[in-house]
Amino acid sequence: MIMRWLLFIWLVMSPLAALAADVLRAHAISMFDSETPRYPADFRHFDYVNPDAPKGGSLRLAAQGSFDSFHPFIPKGNAVGTGAVETLLITSADEPFTGYGLIAETIEWPRDRAWVIFHIRPQARWHDGQQITAEDVVWSFETLVSQGKPQYRFYYGAVDSVEALDATRVRFTFSESNNRELPLIVGQLPILPKHYWATRDFGSTTLDPPLGSGPYQIADFEAGRFTVRQRVDNYWGKDLAVRQGLNNFGAIRTVFFRDATPIRLALKAGDIDFRLENQAKAWAEDYNVAVVEKGWLKKELAEHRMPTGMQAFVMNSRREQFSDRRAREAVALAFDFEWTNRNLFNGQYTRTTSYFSNSDLAARGKPQGEELAVLEPFRGQVLEAVFGEVYTPPITDGKGWPRDNLRRAKTLLKDAGWVVQDLRLVNAATGEPFRFEILLVSPAFERIVLPYVRNLKRLGIQAKVRLVDENQYINRFRQLDFDMIVWVWGQSQTPGNEQYEYWSQAAADSAGSRNLAGVRDPVVDELIELMLRSESREQLNQRTRALDRVLRWGHYVVPHWHIRAERVLYWDKFGIPEAPVRTGVMTDRWWFDDDRAAALEKNRQ
Repeated sequence: MIMRWLLFIWLVMSPLAALAADVLRAHAISMFDSETPRYPADFRHFDYVNPDAPKGGSLRLAAQGSFDSFHPFIPKGNAVGTGAVETLLITSADEPFTGYGLIAETIEWPRDRAWVIFHIRPQARWHDGQQITAEDVVWSFETLVSQGKPQYRFYYGAVDSVEALDATRVRFTFSESNNRELPLIVGQLPILPKHYWATRDFGSTTLDPPLGSGPYQIADFEAGRFTVRQRVDNYWGKDLAVRQGLNNFGAIRTVFFRDATPIRLALKAGDIDFRLENQAKAWAEDYNVAVVEKGWLKKELAEHRMPTGMQAFVMNSRREQFSDRRAREAVALAFDFEWTNRNLFNGQYTRTTSYFSNSDLAARGKPQGEELAVLEPFRGQVLEAVFGEVYTPPITDGKGWPRDNLRRAKTLLKDAGWVVQDLRLVNAATGEPFRFEILLVSPAFERIVLPYVRNLKRLGIQAKVRLVDENQYINRFRQLDFDMIVWVWGQSQTPGNEQYEYWSQAAADSAGSRNLAGVRDPVVDELIELMLRSESREQLNQRTRALDRVLRWGHYVVPHWHIRAERVLYWDKFGIPEAPVRTGVMTDRWWFDDDRAAALEKNRQ
């Protein structure tokens, strides 16, 4: 009889035991089950920080542009961040994609990742002392999706429901399973205070710095000119392992300039402390000064291991002149990168060919193995060329007149229905000339664009450069009101749901989305879906390469260039950990070194 009861209990309880085993709870979550978090539950700090870094001192920065709001979550205004907004999880800088608890203490999820529960730390507090609750998380999600920038709607489109289980537990349920990224990306949701916004209009811009919970808050500012972020002395999370050795500066002052020239002058004069130089010519020519030669102003190349993404002239395929793939390819062929790199950039750059350049995610050669298997079901729906060598822009002789490319371009334009009449390229059916506007916000780009315009003119294409101020530029790209624009799609080592906003049909006509090219390809949509259901990093790499290959053969952009390092300039008064990070420069882990600063001041007298 006892044995029968034991057998009965085992039969009843074993499914429950299996169910329990299928639900995980931990301090961290990685993209794939095979990737164990680098840091265990009892870790004291990340390896790339100095946990004993002193607190205090200041960091003086510069930014190009202006601002009129501290509300970066809505599609209005030109906003800057405050340093006060936090998320449920924080990602480490020495792993591809692993989230550790920040506002959340632990994370709970099933193996198919159909839902996730975040357990909020009971000590988590807003700057006014009120506790951060599950209701704040629910309100943040619902408000950002309904009233925030379009990116939130796309990024969190697979969230079916959000529920506060109690004051410290919130559950996200997804409309799909096995999308392994979803628990991680909802962990990146900005958490905002429900009680603060209850008496304010969330949809309006504001220069009243909103309430937050982070290590910094705005202490002083002048609209459009400067901000001062002050470290919060009683910050609730200062003792967390994920915060040790980070956010060391007592104050961070950012001054805003209209263009880069006065920023460089301010840096060399010692009025600002740090700059990431983004112009090759300036890096080569503008810093041959005594303070650099003496080592007071450090000039270094900081290598990184991150995908460089795609910077490019983006063609708006919604426009008639760019609606045909062959015409887009022709327009791209008129750009002579080799001449540009040699004459304008001192040979510092590498041509960007992939949307995932500088990574294992970039397509190479012919599709093979799993990448080919992914593409095979789409044979007949994509160009046959997709199954051959991946598209790579042809190399020119660098003389500024790419004759072979222009001959190829003329053939493509003719095939697309464009003919030359009276030295102008016109549509054979309508007689409308092939002309477009290149929208710019940076005067530095004019010298790059003008030789390109001359080559386009040789094809009979009338291209006009339009330089506008920052506000006009922002408004026009938000409304998709442009022919050609300069844009950068950043990428991570683990691409995921953001690809919907970059390339999906749903995002193509959504104002404010980042599908600036107007990609409308059902194959692209399906490839994104496959990426999101990858069960291993190798599988993700193969599926991403397939997407990259299809996009490249779509000829939506004129690819620019990249460098596999960051150009860093900083005054020698900071402590910097020796341990490298994947992301290159990370000033969050720096600290103000009193001894170095004193020695520097003495040397400069």
